[in-house]
Amino acid sequence: MLPDKTDIARQFIEAIPHSRALGMNLTEIGDGVAEITMAYDARLIGDPETGVIHGGAVSALMDTCGGAAVMSHPSAPAGTATIGLRIDYMRAATPGQTITARAVCHHITRSVAFVRATATDEDTDRPVATATGTFTVEQT
Repeated sequence: MLPDKTDIARQFIEAIPHSRALGMNLTEIGDGVAEITMAYDARLIGDPETGVIHGGAVSALMDTCGGAAVMSHPSAPAGTATIGLRIDYMRAATPGQTITARAVCHHITRSVAFVRATATDEDTDRPVATATGTFTVEQT
């Protein structure tokens, strides 16, 4: 029996070296939706005075989550790559808290997938960042 797309997406995301290095954990995937958490890690601090996680780590989390959402979409083949990603940072993540990214692939054409994502920390009433992205859709 061949693995389904969700299994392939999970295996791919978990095998990416930067995902492992940043401590990303895939917590949900399927039908064009993905959720990935990234625990607070002092190695990722961007401002030593405040203890705030660097925006680049948040960006990598949201990008990876967006790609996972595309890979799990019923209309998309398993592979994808980021074409463009716009991230709006709303506030600094609270030091010491896990950051969770949730992405939804809301539209797919023959060659491009469109994704919206939100990153929150444990103070989930206000987002840390929001993103919109475009990703390739590989033709088989």
